[in-house]
Amino acid sequence: MARSTEKLVIVVSRGHDDERTSVAWSVANGGIASGLEVTVFLVASGADLVRKGALTHARMNPLDPPVQDMVENFMASGGTILVCPPCAKVRGYENEDLIDGVEVVGSPAIHALIKDGAATLSF
Repeated sequence: MARSTEKLVIVVSRGHDDERTSVAWSVANGGIASGLEVTVFLVASGADLVRKGALTHARMNPLDPPVQDMVENFMASGGTILVCPPCAKVRGYENEDLIDGVEVVGSPAIHALIKDGAATLSF
């Protein structure tokens, strides 16, 4: 089966604790700008980024744009953000605790994209 490069899944396991977070969002926005259908799947501390109010203080690398700007641009450009259910649950997050447009869904949603030919990256 030929892999399509039309879709990209980025798994982000880092949150406020690591500047790889801003790299992940930069790559996600670059994918959107290149015409890819990009889905970001947040796991572990990555889920903390989309808690309402969390992005107002997130800036990992002073040479990068604020993470809030990158996430908002990603969503406004058609990107999809999904959050691992157990990762949200262990943090006490319900859907209403997360920014609008973010979905809590299990890994089968990501597996479906991969089976459909999505490339994957992990940060």
